[in-house]
Amino acid sequence: MRVFVTGATGFIGSAVVRELVEGGHEVIGLARSDTAAASLAKAGATPHRGAVEDLDSLRRGAAGADGAIHTAFFHEFSHASAATRLRVMLGGSPRGIVNRFMAAALAADRNAITAIGEALTGPDPALVAAFGTMALTPGRLATEDDQADPEAAGGPRGATERAVSDLAARGVRASVLRLPPVVHGDGDHAGFMPRMIGAARKNKVSGYAGDGRNRWPAVHRLDAAHLFVQALEKGDAGARYHAVAEQGIPVADIAAAIGQGLDVPVASATPEQVAKRYGFLAPFLGADNPASSTLTQNRLGWEPTRRALLDDLQHGDYFTR
Repeated sequence: MRVFVTGATGFIGSAVVRELVEGGHEVIGLARSDTAAASLAKAGATPHRGAVEDLDSLRRGAAGADGAIHTAFFHEFSHASAATRLRVMLGGSPRGIVNRFMAAALAADRNAITAIGEALTGPDPALVAAFGTMALTPGRLATEDDQADPEAAGGPRGATERAVSDLAARGVRASVLRLPPVVHGDGDHAGFMPRMIGAARKNKVSGYAGDGRNRWPAVHRLDAAHLFVQALEKGDAGARYHAVAEQGIPVADIAAAIGQGLDVPVASATPEQVAKRYGFLAPFLGADNPASSTLTQNRLGWEPTRRALLDDLQHGDYFTR
């Protein structure tokens, strides 16, 4: 299968590219820079220069492809185009910058999915788009059959699932792969764990919100990459899959492991401290987000085999970076 991958040099996307290449697929990877293009070529993929906001480049990358895996999403202000950054900065009150940036990121995500899906060719065009379990109703075990909850911490990303559903209705074998808030493993430099570790190192205390009993699901990035490929190869149109290896780890336990790794105390953070210390992570720190992957494992035969999060924190390289 000829597969177009966005976010192809990112933490998850690079693992997806490796999984595809090792599985015998021909991979075209979106590259924003010469450095990214060289990395993709070294990994055995064909670089395609472009950006997630450049819809024409996405269409060209997907043209002639049998399928696509979309993992790109700009979380950082620097990831957006210059035009988008300018609109966000000058589009209204400074207090609204965060909301304007998120709206721009969501629109780019939705538009990218649509552009890629419409450009795919072949008798069975397939697309798998990344999503987040944080968009599901908090406080109860989420399953693949649950719809996105607009009131959840990640609820605004529900537009992603609607874009995928629209493609499925038009004959694309499009599906959503929901990722937990913690996708861990070597090479993780910007996810939830590095952010929590960085805050603990800077503030000399490893924190959690409230009593820390809220739960986060987790998965190793190599298990997640394998599921992306399984969903591409045999997923159903309109399906939602969960890349969840651990249903819900208390955040206080995660904070304790970080405290042990850094040799700093562990303590609850006040709402003011959470907002000050954790940046974009602040709204999620106290979210209770347990999620199941039972249906995914039954439907696709996926079985996570890599080490668990707390074991990874103990034996990985998180505290030596």
